[in-house]
Amino acid sequence: MSQTFTTTLSTLRRHQDSRIARILDGKDADFKVISGQVFVDRDGTFFKYILDYMRTGQITLPAEFSDYNGLAQEAQFYGLHPLALWVERNSHRSRVEVLELRFSVQETHGFFQIFCSNNKTLEALARRISIFVEHPNLNGNFPHLPQNSSTPHPVPVQRPSHHNMVFHCGTDQLARDDFSARFVTIEPDDRKLLNSTNVLGLLVDTLLKDGFRLIDTRTVSQEEKTECYMFERSRNTQIVVLSETPRAEHLRRQDTQSQLGEGKKK
Repeated sequence: MSQTFTTTLSTLRRHQDSRIARILDGKDADFKVISGQVFVDRDGTFFKYILDYMRTGQITLPAEFSDYNGLAQEAQFYGLHPLALWVERNSHRSRVEVLELRFSVQETHGFFQIFCSNNKTLEALARRISIFVEHPNLNGNFPHLPQNSSTPHPVPVQRPSHHNMVFHCGTDQLARDDFSARFVTIEPDDRKLLNSTNVLGLLVDTLLKDGFRLIDTRTVSQEEKTECYMFERSRNTQIVVLSETPRAEHLRRQDTQSQLGEGKKK
């Protein structure tokens, strides 16, 4: 099944050292030019990425993309060697993020530990989670907090390392009728949640909406009542490649300097 792509002559000739820059010369047997249209017997699935690279110098591969060898071969065929080299060198890199959520309940507190293989993902999630501590006098009406209770005090999420974070919610009894309450909010939801089960439900829902997939649940410790939830997410891969190799750029610069030197001699 044939596919048709439309582009400009300047795009085709942007990478002057490539085979595709000479596509309209009529001297390459693999390219047949008929009435201004070029026919080539190659896989059109890859050519849309090739065309993106020629236009912008970069391509973005979808999360489900897997045929890196095929893309590298097509890049080689069209003479786009910097792209082919980058794909070959980076095809082995992991494109799956792994996130582990540990949840435990101790008396009136719910504790959360989150580990993630991608530090940037964890940083983004930490910015969305806010902890607020209130010290209202509940006069025995707990857990129905009054709307005009004392001003909440923000508490930052703890980051023991680059790849994990820790926070908790719940209540502490300070005196006979006095409680300290620790609430959690997770953007874009603006609710202040005190119940740890509700926080767990919102956190799982947030991860699923962000593209993570729940792959396993297990109980880590029966005594500590610690539950573990494993998630994974395939990441889009963006490939940014210079249109020329450093060697080619260096030679071009040397040639320019040589021409300028000859001009001065004249």
